[in-house]
Amino acid sequence: MAFIGRRNLLPILRWATPGFYLDGGVHGEILLPGRYSPPGASVGSKVDVFVYRDSEDRLVATTETPLAMVGEFAYLRVISVNPRIGVFFDWGLAKDLLLPLRELATPVRPGDWRIVRVALDTKTDRIIASARLSRWLNRTPVPYTEGQRVRLLVSGDTPLGYNAIIENAHSGLLYRSELAGSLATGETLDGYVRALRPDGKIDLSLDRAGFHRIAPLTDQILAALKAADGHLPLHDNSSPADIRAAHGVSKKAFKQAIGSLYRDRKIVIEPTGIRIPDAPKR
Repeated sequence: MAFIGRRNLLPILRWATPGFYLDGGVHGEILLPGRYSPPGASVGSKVDVFVYRDSEDRLVATTETPLAMVGEFAYLRVISVNPRIGVFFDWGLAKDLLLPLRELATPVRPGDWRIVRVALDTKTDRIIASARLSRWLNRTPVPYTEGQRVRLLVSGDTPLGYNAIIENAHSGLLYRSELAGSLATGETLDGYVRALRPDGKIDLSLDRAGFHRIAPLTDQILAALKAADGHLPLHDNSSPADIRAAHGVSKKAFKQAIGSLYRDRKIVIEPTGIRIPDAPKR
């Protein structure tokens, strides 16, 4: 069966002038226009397609992939605004994505960017966007564990840091004090679950926590030292940006790692950087 708003692997039933007709199960035959027909496709073979409705409300298939599918959040650009219908977003397909007026959280203008959730309207069976993010988040039990790696979408900033959407399902917070620099709304990145709080809120980090973060980082720093003849120009007072650029971690994580190496007498910390004990001073 074909799922509207998702990618599907569908068999080709027949060929006609408009293109291939695919087996959509309960949805009947679904047209894959000829311009999207993949090389070598033939009756009986299967094609990987995205299924949606065209401007005439017919189900069609395309081999193109939108910027977001049903059940996903994305940062999209406003193409036009119809005060009687809603807002149209560019989502990477020929037909723009409609956000009905009832799903608009704040006023927008053409050219604006918004975080939206792509959904299937249960009344019309059409794919729509929604900017009322809270109704789509935190509706399921938290399936994460502390230290788990997760995919994040930055959805906005707060005095404490940045809100982020976790795995298209939950919201969490990245603390500004633990970041090397600023983040941008709409930015996607990998992060980690730092803590699951009793009130249901989720604290996030861009670095792995505790030993699981520090152990591999100490090995990374030692390897970098050996590759640099025993010296690195990084230390406690180095900027967060320089540390992030060199090792991809926060300054807090870096300080914890070199502190561990120093206690184990594997490095010497000097005003100009760190070095392996048997390396000559500079």
